[in-house]
Amino acid sequence: MAEVKLLGKWPCPYVLRARVALQLKKVEYEYLEEELGGKSELLLKSNPVHKKIPVLIHRGRPLCESLIIVQYIDEAWLAAPSLLPASAHDRAFHRFWAAYFDDKLSPLLTRLRNGERGRANEEAAEGVKLLEEAFVRLSEGKGFFGGDEIGYLDITIGCHLGWIRVTERLMGFKLIEEAKVPGLAGWAERFCAHEAVQGIMPETEKLMEIFQLAQIHMKRSKR
Repeated sequence: MAEVKLLGKWPCPYVLRARVALQLKKVEYEYLEEELGGKSELLLKSNPVHKKIPVLIHRGRPLCESLIIVQYIDEAWLAAPSLLPASAHDRAFHRFWAAYFDDKLSPLLTRLRNGERGRANEEAAEGVKLLEEAFVRLSEGKGFFGGDEIGYLDITIGCHLGWIRVTERLMGFKLIEEAKVPGLAGWAERFCAHEAVQGIMPETEKLMEIFQLAQIHMKRSKR
């Protein structure tokens, strides 16, 4: 039996976080794809509280919640690169911005994909501008939030880039535009081109198909 297993679904950015972290650490793992719209017995047994993906199973013991999993991977496998900075102060800042993205920007992106406009557009643009300022400050002129290598905050935000592109397509304009946020625009290209990300970042077209199917299903369920 594999020592490390990951339960997930390919369109899920939270599952992608765990996969990128494992690949950065060069951890061998078995990826178990959950059926879209379904939940396996192993998932329900491994995450009886939330019954959600991702779930990392290490030596038979399950762990849930994407950022908890990423931090666990960083601590359980000490091989370089370290995903969080060495300084306690810097680690706190990276966790702050990760929480900001998950609590503020990610829900905004969902609202935009679901057709909300107006103030939501403005809030998303303001949030992206704040991330640009954070990138300039935290990267210190290097390629990633984590410096020379992808780190915890890069994983947190970068694994949503596929869905950000879907959102941009639906809105008809770019949120991460080089003219407005050059640091983030360059970072996004580097993140997607990284060897730990290539091949597992979902294609925008496929995500669009999944989104459109979900919208059709939602409309039918409301009839």
